Amino acid sequence: MEIRTTGYGHPDAEKLAAEVQQEYVQRYGEADLTVMHPDHFEPPAGLFVVGYLDDVPVACGGWRVKQAGPDDVRDGDAELKRMYVSESARGRGLARTVLRHLEQAAAEAGLTRLILETGTEQPEAIALYGSEGYLPITKFGYYKDSPESLCFGKSLG
Repeated sequence: MEIRTTGYGHPDAEKLAAEVQQEYVQRYGEADLTVMHPDHFEPPAGLFVVGYLDDVPVACGGWRVKQAGPDDVRDGDAELKRMYVSESARGRGLARTVLRHLEQAAAEAGLTRLILETGTEQPEAIALYGSEGYLPITKFGYYKDSPESLCFGKSLG
């Protein structure tokens, strides 16, 4: 898989983001209502990548820098967002490849921890993050009060 830094506003990123939103509708009954803008993923505030197989966009993910705030969010944190692999490309380790790429880029950008929110209806994501060393953290973000919300973090470096 070739990983390209595209930004969140790129047409391929938008296509995959729309697919992941449909995944959320199927699993949770509604799209993710978290506020996201393309500029959240523009360096140095963030990064968004798309993975391609034979020039076809099949995977994506990004991070955006967070500032210290409530719920144990700290300076030096970046939040993982829109990690996704198209259904036709699943089972090949592509999500793990994107995740490791994002971790390396975040560490190179001087960030100290990646944090994320996922949900109980995404067992594949929970298994991936657990196998990559992500541990439960205090819930944060739009869905912090939802019983379906799970939050994880991993120190970088």
